[in-house]
Amino acid sequence: MTNTTTTTDTPRIALVTGGSRGLGKSAALHLGRDGVDVILTYRSRADEAEAVVRELQALGRRAVALPLDVAQADSFAGFAARVRDALAATWGRTQFDILVNNAGMGIHASFEATTEAQFDELMATHLKGPFFLTQALLPLLADGGNVLNVSSGLARFSLPGYAAYATMKGGIEVLTRYLAKELGPRRIAVNVIAPGAIETDFGGGVVRDDAQMNAAIAGQTAQGRVGLPDDIGGAVAALLRPGNHWMTAQRVEVSGGMFI
Repeated sequence: MTNTTTTTDTPRIALVTGGSRGLGKSAALHLGRDGVDVILTYRSRADEAEAVVRELQALGRRAVALPLDVAQADSFAGFAARVRDALAATWGRTQFDILVNNAGMGIHASFEATTEAQFDELMATHLKGPFFLTQALLPLLADGGNVLNVSSGLARFSLPGYAAYATMKGGIEVLTRYLAKELGPRRIAVNVIAPGAIETDFGGGVVRDDAQMNAAIAGQTAQGRVGLPDDIGGAVAALLRPGNHWMTAQRVEVSGGMFI
């Protein structure tokens, strides 16, 4: 094995939703470098997901990619059954250790112009999805495990065009505290990470591809640049290391000091 820190024959297993690209891919690979095996999900691009699986395998990790649309809550029971089968077939185990609720999408629209359909799509993906997916996977999540939800810096500061999206992320931050309380008797730590502006294809890649917007955001960031996927992936892996397990119910913003 290469670039791993695990010293046991039973490594931890993480399930990362939306792990085939962007922040989820970076998180999966950083966890792999920390000696964590990975189940990652993808919505439509199986080829991208399998490429990440191969990268994880090159790190000496076991990895599986499963299809999942987090906006389809009626599919979660079937997805949990597929996770159970994958755990048995690949690891000979019945439970995994870490759930990262990362999958998402973005809609940029002013408050006045936001449609009910856009609101409902964001709700299904960013709030209802993580709520009921976590519920469906609880029997498979080991006691003493971790849940890490993904919010956004937009839940702290306000930019025009993100009212609906940020509302869902505010909800996921409240949900995180409730999960930490209710899952505490099982010693499951629950936290939320809030990325700032990151150069990915999220929202059509506007932060990455619009040089003027990129420069404007960089000028409002303490570290003087827009974030990169590895900035978030590295933070995810760090937060999920066993030595941080006493931390729960916390919001950790990783934005390079945006709008402070």
